[in-house]
Amino acid sequence: MTDRQIRFLLNDRDVVIGDLRPEDLLLDYLRLNAGLPGTKEGCAEGDCGACTVLVGRMKSGKLTYDPVNACIRFLGSLNACHVVTVEHLAGSAGSLHPVQQAMVDNHGSQCGFCTPGIVMSLYKLWMDNSKPSDAEIETALQGNLCRCTGYESVMRAARAMGKTGSVSRDKLVRERKATSAKLRSLASRRTIEIGKGSDRIYVPGDAGDLAAILKKEPKATIVAGSTDAGLWVTKHFRGIGPAIFIGHLDDLAKIKAADGVLRIGATASYTDAAGALARHFPNFGPLINRIGGAQIRAMGTIGGNIANGSPIGDMPPPLIALGASVTLRSSKRSRTMELEKFFVEYGKQDRRKGEFVESVSIPLLNKSVYKISKRNDEDITSALVAIRMRLGREDMVDSIRIACGGMAATPKRANAVEAALRGKPWNENSINAAMDAFAEDFSPLTDMRASAEYRMLVVKNLLRRFYLETQDAGSPSSLSSYVAA
Repeated sequence: MTDRQIRFLLNDRDVVIGDLRPEDLLLDYLRLNAGLPGTKEGCAEGDCGACTVLVGRMKSGKLTYDPVNACIRFLGSLNACHVVTVEHLAGSAGSLHPVQQAMVDNHGSQCGFCTPGIVMSLYKLWMDNSKPSDAEIETALQGNLCRCTGYESVMRAARAMGKTGSVSRDKLVRERKATSAKLRSLASRRTIEIGKGSDRIYVPGDAGDLAAILKKEPKATIVAGSTDAGLWVTKHFRGIGPAIFIGHLDDLAKIKAADGVLRIGATASYTDAAGALARHFPNFGPLINRIGGAQIRAMGTIGGNIANGSPIGDMPPPLIALGASVTLRSSKRSRTMELEKFFVEYGKQDRRKGEFVESVSIPLLNKSVYKISKRNDEDITSALVAIRMRLGREDMVDSIRIACGGMAATPKRANAVEAALRGKPWNENSINAAMDAFAEDFSPLTDMRASAEYRMLVVKNLLRRFYLETQDAGSPSSLSSYVAA
């Protein structure tokens, strides 16, 4: 048996849809069908945040709201969710919501186009922490761009929003219990199937259903967070059908540390996994905070970043440096391999017919990771280097793994550099001698993000930076604006 409709809450109304295509987007539905024009289209690629809404769903038995980019969020992924737009915000007796009032009082809006998205990002922050630090405010607003205010007035509004109203009186907070019960009633344990042929969408009930669907539809597009697939539609005008939406599958989102390994399920988002990764690998915290904005981190998944196989994906290089393995699953079997062997060539991974990425397992070892991009926040990697090293007696390099992104057609280890350092004393002479070996490992491309010469110079300098940091553990590896201010 299958269901033929998706059901979700939109602000305070029930929505039931039985006629939709894989490419249908939440933003279009809000503006064209639901009559909610407060959510704006700015970039149509998840960069500017003008389309930010909150999407709540049950995660491990708890109702959790995340900021998302409606412009790249597919309508078919919303079953048993609560979509909250700026129109739903209100204070007591028809007054402005506390976040809106703080924006007015502190002149946080000028032309107003980006304001609804900024308000929704601050609303999420306000519900979690009504008196945030500057660091927390900047992190919450990474995914929101504004051409008018210069941001300082928005920062003042964020600092003041805790004084303009009580979180306990907020509608989402007061109705959380009732909303949770409603979403549980909307969740389907059966597969949802809508449409025919290439216009078909599937929403599996669990990972077993996903395996069964892939056996029947091996060429279907698996969509978890849609942070990349959304752009296939909005920028490249590609079809993604038939599509299988899996971002809701909790049995593929489990995160557990045991027996010296951290295992992360494929549908765990960056936001979901950030705490565990930062706790076990301190360098992962700053890296994850530089992956997109809060909206992208809430939507994008660890498994999706791996399965997509992009040479500039942020997760594979540090995971490869740590010796991570990936588990693939089909309707018949599961198999596990070293993550670095999963990437075969550009656009090709070792994923057989009917298989999907189930999880990634990371040995609990430390390492350093460096990301270079044109701007610190919400930018795509130009080059990324992750290094793990162990020194033996007399500071001889016992073992070392160096993995790079943005330097080849796939995420790739610097094997020649590793060989040049292994068994050598860990000193500046060894570093200088090993740098030329990068040319044996990589022939980087020149593109809009960086030139080949720049990329090669950067990875050499990052190796030197790693060496310098091992000599002076007290020196800062990076500066943030709120630290320097």
